[in-house]
Amino acid sequence: MNRIASARAILAANDRGGYTVPTDRLYPFQWNWDSAFVAMGWATFDAARAWREIERLLEGQWEDGLVPQIVFHAPSDDYFPGPEVWGVEHTPPTSGIPQPPVLATAVRFVLERQGPAGIKRARATYPKLVRNHLWWERARDPERSGLVATLHPWETGMDNSPAWDAALDRVPTETTTEIRRRDIGHVDAAFRPRGIEYQRFIHLVDLFRETGWNARRMLEISPFKIADVGTNAILLRAERDLLALAEQFGDGGECAAIAERIARKETVLAGLWDEALGHYLSRDLIGGHLIPIRTSAGFLPIFAGLHGRAPALAGRLEGWRDRGIALVPSTDPDAPSFEPQRYWRGPVWAVVNWMIARGLQEAGEGAVARSVAADTRRLIGDAGFSEYFNPLDRAGIGGEAFSWTAAIDLLLGEGEGR
Repeated sequence: MNRIASARAILAANDRGGYTVPTDRLYPFQWNWDSAFVAMGWATFDAARAWREIERLLEGQWEDGLVPQIVFHAPSDDYFPGPEVWGVEHTPPTSGIPQPPVLATAVRFVLERQGPAGIKRARATYPKLVRNHLWWERARDPERSGLVATLHPWETGMDNSPAWDAALDRVPTETTTEIRRRDIGHVDAAFRPRGIEYQRFIHLVDLFRETGWNARRMLEISPFKIADVGTNAILLRAERDLLALAEQFGDGGECAAIAERIARKETVLAGLWDEALGHYLSRDLIGGHLIPIRTSAGFLPIFAGLHGRAPALAGRLEGWRDRGIALVPSTDPDAPSFEPQRYWRGPVWAVVNWMIARGLQEAGEGAVARSVAADTRRLIGDAGFSEYFNPLDRAGIGGEAFSWTAAIDLLLGEGEGR
């Protein structure tokens, strides 16, 4: 079986009836940003199935516009915390927090891939995207600063990034929920977040559940409050894609509101650049300072359309590549906190690489964009469709037969005649 057939087979094997689980057992539900990337992968060969992925995810959208991190379409004992821990009153059950908002980007991609045949489904989806983007402003940036807050490391998608270490230290380790981790029953604990991090993760879930998932109260009381550079960059890119959709399906007022948000976000996202470290950084919204940890998220403002710093960031990637480091490690390999096989503390993730490569290409850094794409393809070709990869020995680690890795391989491999 060639690679394109293998990648398609993984998506088919992880299909649970219109939605795709990230991988069997380890992640048995529908995850928000996973499904956005997976929809783009489906779109390379089955546009109708791509739309169904998006529609099933939006079954979990709340009345206030939130698209939650997880939609629990069917029961499973293979994952903690399940719907009984979240205590959200919604059908189908969901978690109570977001993930990076890739969805508008995915919808635009699927529509452009399919052409006029996709207009009806895109038109039906568009108002839900508008509601979701308004949720981000109202719930996480009520003062309209241009930067949205994330209140839980899981919201960033980069759960145990060393960029969160200091802020997480403010979060107590006591929980009212009994912690029954399932992940380390499926994957080596050395690849996963540590136990003390999980205690803090669940403390935050307990805290937010006690508010009844009230967005205003959550923002007021969270001891973890970060302007994550990755989430904000992805949201700015999504706003640009939403504006393109609004020009087809919206009205003048919606277009103007989205354009206003884009202008505001461009200015404040540019302010996350740190000259001393030569990188875009996240901001601790409680301490008020930039967090001096370079991560792969700091390359994503290029994906968001901020191209002025692209040469400097491309130069760093070239330096790592010339040292034999597989691109792009999730944490600076020279940082004391770098761990090459522990989840978001060092490993390479194909989805982040796809965003970085696309941003570099659009910024005119085609050679480095091709290097990132080629490294991603090489890692997958040598180590399989793993959840993530060790940037030093290039081993595949984490979950296997991973949906979004397969989807990215389909996207990167187009036009290669494989």
